[in-house]
Amino acid sequence: MGPDRGNGVTPWVARLLVVNLIAYLLMSTLFWDERFLALFGFSPVSLWAHPWSLVTYQFVHGSIWHLAFNLLALYFFGPPVEARLGGRRFIGFYLLCGFGGAVLSGALVTLIGDQLVVGASAAVLGVAVAFAWYWPNAPVLVFPFPEPFAAKWLVVFTVAISLVLAWLTAATGTPDGISHLAHLGGIGTALAILKTADWRAAGHERQLRRSSVPNAVVPSAALVARSSDPGRPPSGEPRRRPAERTQAEIDRVLDKISANGIASLTPAERKFLAEMSRRMRDQG
Repeated sequence: MGPDRGNGVTPWVARLLVVNLIAYLLMSTLFWDERFLALFGFSPVSLWAHPWSLVTYQFVHGSIWHLAFNLLALYFFGPPVEARLGGRRFIGFYLLCGFGGAVLSGALVTLIGDQLVVGASAAVLGVAVAFAWYWPNAPVLVFPFPEPFAAKWLVVFTVAISLVLAWLTAATGTPDGISHLAHLGGIGTALAILKTADWRAAGHERQLRRSSVPNAVVPSAALVARSSDPGRPPSGEPRRRPAERTQAEIDRVLDKISANGIASLTPAERKFLAEMSRRMRDQG
């Protein structure tokens, strides 16, 4: 199933777009001063003096083109990812990816020297990675390429370019004005979060498959049919007991994993899987 873009801009994506626009307008008018960038941008050597910059640098941009690129990517990739994760998980994921970009830049400062890092690129690239993770084959059209290509290849291409340019910057000692390490930090953080979530879900799946007893009363084929009213059984089917409904839902989720993989689970299904796994462990 592909990403659903029919609902327009989601709440947290809209807030992030507005905050970034307001921050740029303020910087371009009332606070047009290099000291503004130094105060809110991230610089590894100034971290202890400006600890808030680990977050605020994500909302400060150096040019209108830098801002436009990030907001366009957030507008395209953000809504499906927020709809998939839910608002609270999405904003946490976004900020953590930005934080990861600053951390990698700070950790490898000896390779490239001190560099002021600004912009939402690390966080936005993390969101793009999540998009490609959930919908790897979704077509993405990127200017100036005439034909769309799969989202997974966009991420691979971005990682490759960032690695090459980061290496060239470190080798030549001549920064190009772009924090490629921050980009890699955002991408790496996103991959770590997504992979960890899948590892945890896979552990819960193994626990359930070991502990769950097949229910002879409710065959797996019957799980596909769903009533619009969860409390009312489908026509012709007797009302199930709570234990039977729970077992049916366990079977449905496990069948979905077998058919489409761990990444196909929604946050609600992951939560259910974790809760059932915990109950199985407690009963054991």
